Amino acid sequence: MKQLYDALGTRFHPGGEKDRDKVMRESLAEVGLPAELIEFAYDDRYDELLRASHAEGIGLVGEEVGTPVVAFNGTAFFGPVITPAPKGEDAGRVWDGAVLLASYPGFYELKRTRTQGPIFD
Repeated sequence: MKQLYDALGTRFHPGGEKDRDKVMRESLAEVGLPAELIEFAYDDRYDELLRASHAEGIGLVGEEVGTPVVAFNGTAFFGPVITPAPKGEDAGRVWDGAVLLASYPGFYELKRTRTQGPIFD
């Protein structure tokens, strides 16, 4: 759920909050989810499935990259890492460019030094 991800990330990153339980309680409340869901943060019953899903994604791109991993048309890459996230027609152009690069069998990487932190909007 994007709203929960945004609520958590905004409190941890630009908000600088370190208290995990506080962040989870406030974020669940903000998006209208039951407070009892916080119990899953300390429950390991899904850990094996989560690790398997992560291993599948990393298996597509290799161990020398991180996440996020995007896969399409039989090709997978780390990324994209973009801030702020493009919207509307800009998002479509970025996606089209990624698909175009992925279609070239010898394409592996584009990278440059980050000059700003994440922008959450």
